Amino acid sequence: MVPSKFIRSKAGRCLPVVLAALFFAGCTTTKAPDQSTAHMQGEATADSAYYLQQMQQSADDSKTTWQLLAIHALVKEGKTQQAVDLYNQLPKEMNDEQRREQQLLVPEIRVAQKDYAAANAALAKINPAELSKNQQARYYQSVIDASQNRASLELLRAYIAQEPILTGPAHQKNIDGTWQALSQMTPEQMNSLVINADENTLQGWLDLQRVWNDNRNDPEMLKAGIKDWQTRYPQNPGAKTLPTQLSNMQNYKAASTNKIALLLPLSGQAAVFGRTIQQGFEAAKNMGSAPVAQSTAPATTPDTNAQPVDTTQAALPQPTDANMVASPSAASVDDLTQQPAADAEQPTPVPQSAPQVQSAAAAPANPSAEIKVYDTTTQPLAQILAQAQQDGATIVVGPLLKNNVDELANSTSPLNILALNQPEKVQNRANICYFALSPEDEARDAAGHIWQQGHRAPLLLVPRNALGDRVTKAFAEEWMKLGGGTVLQQKFGSVAELKQGINSGSGIALTGSPVTPASAQPEGVTIGGLTIPPPPTDAQITAGTSGGVDAAYIVATPDEVALIKPMIAMRTGSRSPAQLYASSRSSQGVNGPDFRLEMDGLQFSEIPMLAGNNPSMMQQALSSVHNDYSLARLYAMGVDAWSLANHFSQIRQVPGYQVNGNTGTLSSNPDCVINRKLNWLQFSQGQIVPAS
Repeated sequence: MVPSKFIRSKAGRCLPVVLAALFFAGCTTTKAPDQSTAHMQGEATADSAYYLQQMQQSADDSKTTWQLLAIHALVKEGKTQQAVDLYNQLPKEMNDEQRREQQLLVPEIRVAQKDYAAANAALAKINPAELSKNQQARYYQSVIDASQNRASLELLRAYIAQEPILTGPAHQKNIDGTWQALSQMTPEQMNSLVINADENTLQGWLDLQRVWNDNRNDPEMLKAGIKDWQTRYPQNPGAKTLPTQLSNMQNYKAASTNKIALLLPLSGQAAVFGRTIQQGFEAAKNMGSAPVAQSTAPATTPDTNAQPVDTTQAALPQPTDANMVASPSAASVDDLTQQPAADAEQPTPVPQSAPQVQSAAAAPANPSAEIKVYDTTTQPLAQILAQAQQDGATIVVGPLLKNNVDELANSTSPLNILALNQPEKVQNRANICYFALSPEDEARDAAGHIWQQGHRAPLLLVPRNALGDRVTKAFAEEWMKLGGGTVLQQKFGSVAELKQGINSGSGIALTGSPVTPASAQPEGVTIGGLTIPPPPTDAQITAGTSGGVDAAYIVATPDEVALIKPMIAMRTGSRSPAQLYASSRSSQGVNGPDFRLEMDGLQFSEIPMLAGNNPSMMQQALSSVHNDYSLARLYAMGVDAWSLANHFSQIRQVPGYQVNGNTGTLSSNPDCVINRKLNWLQFSQGQIVPAS
């Protein structure tokens, strides 16, 4: 028999262990409340690290929910590849709520990969009525993102459906996005919209857009129109929270132009550009800035070539490097090494049929303004701005050179500034607008012109240099915004190479390689540090033939285009189905009758002043620059800079405000970057006529 004392002693020793076991058993059986579902139904504001930690610590159904939350957070943080890898590890078995979240993640990931077609296909499979409120907000945001801000009825409906769900800054962003979508619509799009009888909110927005369109050039009338609209649509979300641009109109106040500081390079290699712009600026002040007719296409920027430069380039004939860029908007001062020709041939007559009409500007320019010119090559920009402020300047026009304009990002000057160039990344500053002549502007306008003429399969023929790359990128991105598909590109070399092609009888086929803008490129897959590019699209696979090419946009000098056009005819015949277009680079005003006959049918863009819309200003400009067409464009830029300076407040504060200038029809985007439209002309039977 075991001693009872031993037994009692043993039991006494075991009791604490038993109690501890019971305590820990209670801890494992009484689970903490599952927070994963609450996070999924809420705004899920934690970061991916938190959700990943929760996922690793969970072993039941909540692990999948945490995993889904982690994927969403990774997408928001821009960690797309990690999100894809985690998505591919999701279990096959999920409940209905998890399945809905999984469905919603697909378009969000596709948007992050810039695969917008796949995102739209995934969105079509989702019923937003089955989603929670926060999921609905995400669903409509995916619809907005997948649209790439292309104005459409579907985009407007997505903004309107999303609006009641949002609060705070996200709500204002929605209102501004709705207004931006409306503002991008053309009158033709507006008139073609068919909406349902119960879409009262949408009807209100459309009426607000009409109020803006009817009064955009009169700030006081626009303010009155907005107030009347708010009375008629008191329940519209835009009436309660005005779009930022329209809200700014309530505080509209015209800027003073009594003293204008003109900041230009007046010595050194870039002096020719600065002095030409100064001439145009002062001429406009002295003669009251002659307005021109409404134009239909964009503007340009100076660039050097062995021929007189294109409209997107500044005139520097006979450069040491035929591919050298000498554009104030595209080059540093170190690149400006050549002087303009003293004389040039007499200009080719241009059509005079365009009527002259008054500018859309509501307020007259200030002819009594005092102008003081500062040389930006003599001292740092910050010192010049401080000196201008000390001298009593009320507005600054300039600087011109790219490096000086880049310095404005760090400027604390309170003065209104109309910069005569544009940085790579524009910061929205309430006191700064950017007015530049660039080949990118002209390429974007060409895309719009070609699209409006009904063509859908363009080919770009561009020089094999940096200019060609810039034009290609700008055209392709604009084409995508318009709703277009793949753009093809073909690069050409020097005039000698082109002549060799003619001598060999090879010609130029309307073929090319596909251009995929950076904003539309889907991401590759990274495995073990190796990135595998995405598979080619159907368009890329079939893009090697001329197939459906129905338009060719040529960026070339007169000598180059004189070879390129007949080389195209060598391969396609004289009745090619493709319409040919050219930038103003090919039009330098020195083209004789033989050239005009050879170019028959070719359409090209030009600034209104050189397109015959303002003959007196054209004569004055060409006389001042010895018939150098490239410098004449800078002269016209100086004229328009005067108009923009005198209407700075309208351009900065009034959405859609336009000035009909000598370099184009001028308007601004929300960052106050001046957009320009050029005229389109056509060679016809040896004459130059407006393009149909």
